[in-house]
Order: sequence, then C-alpha cells, then structure tokens
Amino acid sequence: MHSPMAFVLKQSDSFTWPVAFDVPTDGGRHERQTFDGEFKRLPQSKIGPMVAELQKVEDLSELERITEIAKELLVGWSGVNDDSGKDVPFSQNALEQLLEVPFLAVAVVKAYMDSIKGAKRKN
Repeated sequence: MHSPMAFVLKQSDSFTWPVAFDVPTDGGRHERQTFDGEFKRLPQSKIGPMVAELQKVEDLSELERITEIAKELLVGWSGVNDDSGKDVPFSQNALEQLLEVPFLAVAVVKAYMDSIKGAKRKN
C-alpha cells in the first residue's frame, strides 16, 4: 500500500502545463496545436484579484488585458517551433510574437486557470 505524497510548503517558482488551441486551416476547419507552457506559480493573494479581473472581461475589445495577464503568467515553454521546425527559445521578444497569434493569449490564461482548478489533463 502506498501512501499519498506529503505536501511541500515551499513550492518551485514555476510549473509546466499544456496549452492547447485551435488554429484555422483551409476548408473551414481547425487544427489543434499544443505546447507546454511554463507558468509562474502565483500565491493565492494574487490569484483572487486576477480571477476577479478576468470575470470583468466581457467582450473582445478587452483582449489586450488578457494578453497582459498571459505575459505575467507565461515564463517559459517547450514545443514552440518556427516555420522551419526549429525550437524557438523563450524570450520576451518571442513571447510578444507568440501572443500576437489571435486568441492564443486566451488559451494561455485558460490553461493556467485549468491548472489551478485541478482540471484533469486529457491525453
């Protein structure tokens, strides 16, 4: 019989979680793409205000605020490639480019919210 893992009070500063989003392709279809995002581990005192702010976002005119939140949360990644298939290392410039992809910031914030809600990871 194996006992549950003990809780460690001091957690690492970040953790990885999959980010999935649908990219439009020809013929009116979408292609699911994923990468592993490295997220900043926020204390509860910062999560509450962030969630409250996200709940105020009512329409697409406020996507800029979601992009700002995504910039605060995402501190690294793996599985992001350029058009020739080479890994794109994380940098502030690369992050800016990534978040210019329509609705990718929404997918980043959704992945973070899923991770803190304890959503089950799908394979």
